[in-house]
Amino acid sequence: MTSSFNDDAPPSSSRSALMARVKGRDTKPELIVRRVAHALGHRFRLHRRDLPGTPDMVFPRLKKVIFVHGCFWHRHPGCSKASSPKTRAAFWQSKFDANVERDARSIRELRRAGWDVEVVWECETKDVDALESKLRRFLGQ
Repeated sequence: MTSSFNDDAPPSSSRSALMARVKGRDTKPELIVRRVAHALGHRFRLHRRDLPGTPDMVFPRLKKVIFVHGCFWHRHPGCSKASSPKTRAAFWQSKFDANVERDARSIRELRRAGWDVEVVWECETKDVDALESKLRRFLGQ
């Protein structure tokens, strides 16, 4: 009998179906950030693949980029949404560690290239007024 906590076991079909529905682009938090930035009068490019990490929003004239990170996938420190699955814990931990390292590397590379970088966390999109203030500060209004 195998345990449901076995890290070598394949993912359950229900877990696979759930993860297959996770979008990488045009997520609800990303759309909220876009809407706020646009309402502030800023125009931007989306998902520029020629930049490290393919930032979610690029403001070429300002030389600024925004990443909209999901708290779960990108491990928002101290956030309740950054919980870890109980099954296959080692698999998930290595996946999360790789995401965090890739994020840090992308930010370092962008900054070295002269770009200003802002990360907006999924949970920060719930308070639109606070999000607007954050974007105003970052985008220079």
